[in-house]
Amino acid sequence: MPKLDITLAGEINLDLILYGLPEQLPTERELLAESSFLTLGSSSAICAHNLAMMGARVGFVTRVGRDPLGQLALARLQEARVDLKRVVQTKGATATGFTVILPHSGTRHILTYPGTMFEMVYKDLDLAYLANARHFHMSSFFLHRGLKEHVAELFRKMKNAGLTTSLDTNDDPENRWDGGVEETLKYVDVFLPNQREVCKIAGTDDLDRAIQRLAVRVPMLVVKLGPRGAVAVHKGKQIESSGIRVAVVDPIGAGDSFDAGFLYQFVRGAPLKTCLQWGNLAGAFSTTRPGGTEAFRDPKKWRSFVRAQRSL
Repeated sequence: MPKLDITLAGEINLDLILYGLPEQLPTERELLAESSFLTLGSSSAICAHNLAMMGARVGFVTRVGRDPLGQLALARLQEARVDLKRVVQTKGATATGFTVILPHSGTRHILTYPGTMFEMVYKDLDLAYLANARHFHMSSFFLHRGLKEHVAELFRKMKNAGLTTSLDTNDDPENRWDGGVEETLKYVDVFLPNQREVCKIAGTDDLDRAIQRLAVRVPMLVVKLGPRGAVAVHKGKQIESSGIRVAVVDPIGAGDSFDAGFLYQFVRGAPLKTCLQWGNLAGAFSTTRPGGTEAFRDPKKWRSFVRAQRSL
């Protein structure tokens, strides 16, 4: 039997969230935030953390700096009992990346220093370790520049090892939406874009047309629609699941948390409808605290949230 339920290869950083700054940022002025929050960031780390807090056996491979931010990020994952035996610490001067997020009403500025996330290369990955699981997941496709030429090969090897696989590309900072996605999708079982991403990759502004174009290229397409929930297409059948209303504190990391909820049930063999419902549960729950992982640091609150939603 595989030692782990899910392994992930991806990026790690911290998020510094500054609240209350103007949407239009003037230059040469000192702008004062109303409040701030420092938390575990990066799509891959958020997904790994929340999967582990749900009870999945999770292994995470990343490249991290020896700086205090990197050690704090690893500590948060260790706290969640994510297996970090194969994490690579850089020997150079490059520090762990971090992201500064400025939330506004319905929009946000996202400023990222990539740091070590650009430096992780194929030889950093222990393939036998990654394959010792039931499922393999990757987020932030376009940020893995050191892995770019090998991502499709990595997915192919995980498939050949008998794992199911999933991919969440997240945003493309260069807004090009190419660079090997097409080749990688040949080895992806579950593709997890949001509405904007699926349209960008499909080359159309029409959501229905984008879903049609991509649904024939992967066994299971799952499109996250934010507060409206999610829609999935599997074996030609489309299933929708409504979003869950909560008092939103912060939507950062909601999509990554959706991935965690969906995959938690997927590896357990749950029906697609259940996977979607858990994705929506996790995505909504994450918004009740700042950042993508803070809500899940209270497992009792998560279990209570699930019970309350099921009773409605």
